[in-house]
Amino acid sequence: MSVITKCFAVICLTFYCNPIAAQEWPTRQVTIISPFQAGSTPDSVARILADRMQQRLGKTFVVENRPGASGNTGTGMVAKAVPDGHTLGVSIVGPLVINALLFPKMPYETAKDIEPITILASQPSVLTINPSMAADDVATLIAILKRAPDKFNYGSIGRGSLSHLAMESIATKAAVRPVHVPYAGSPAAVTALLRGDVQISVLPAGAVAQQAAEGKLRMLAVTSARRSALLPQLPTLAEAGIANVEADAWIGLIAPAGVSPPIITKIREIAIAVLAEPEVVEKLKLQFMTPVANTTEEFRTVLKEEHDRWAPIIAANGIKAE
Repeated sequence: MSVITKCFAVICLTFYCNPIAAQEWPTRQVTIISPFQAGSTPDSVARILADRMQQRLGKTFVVENRPGASGNTGTGMVAKAVPDGHTLGVSIVGPLVINALLFPKMPYETAKDIEPITILASQPSVLTINPSMAADDVATLIAILKRAPDKFNYGSIGRGSLSHLAMESIATKAAVRPVHVPYAGSPAAVTALLRGDVQISVLPAGAVAQQAAEGKLRMLAVTSARRSALLPQLPTLAEAGIANVEADAWIGLIAPAGVSPPIITKIREIAIAVLAEPEVVEKLKLQFMTPVANTTEEFRTVLKEEHDRWAPIIAANGIKAE
């Protein structure tokens, strides 16, 4: 190693480990990359966060949408960014966990290339049916599916999506086999469910709650471990007789691996403060989301749990990326 290289390494180490760097962050514009389209739930959460962090810190925060490859494109951009805290990202279970089980090749490794900061918010997915299905509860729905195993279809928001895997898990545990019909996102899947093109779906609560309130769809159960405070009338799948199927739609804040611990700590503290603001809580509530604000280590634990939950389902059903 040359003297110049050694000096450069010392300078970098001093900068990234020095708490002064955290005190000064951000020194310029911060970009938060959303790996999905504008108007998507991750995008909406990113924009709420960017707006409030900008007001708190007096620096410009912008959201940049980089959709593609089931979220891999934008999440990969975060992984490859300069690790100085000025490029952050929001991402979900697909790009951070599930896609590595579906795609033959990934542009990044979550464990090696991404620093999880905190899970910002979560919403339950909901087992939802078209009202033409004469079922008011999960047990009746399963009985109908067993009587006519080749008659019914279920929609998802894409092959390998949480929506797809949750329904596959339900079908496996209930010993039923409705036909899977993938769609390009929640709006298309909801439209298909409303028209009766599919009869069943597991979708984010925010995508179906209004239609259910109007009697156009029927929600049967939430896929969360506990009942949702925002949908308290709905039982969990476990309460309805389908155990060990959990599919919360969470959104996490991430950074490139290598950002100094003091800067990560500062980012997390500010994000958590934002999530505690009553105005932010109310905005999330309108999307049937609740703040999470966990620690980095708790976030890592969630990633492992998600891997261990979905890897067997993907393997057993031979699911691959489209």
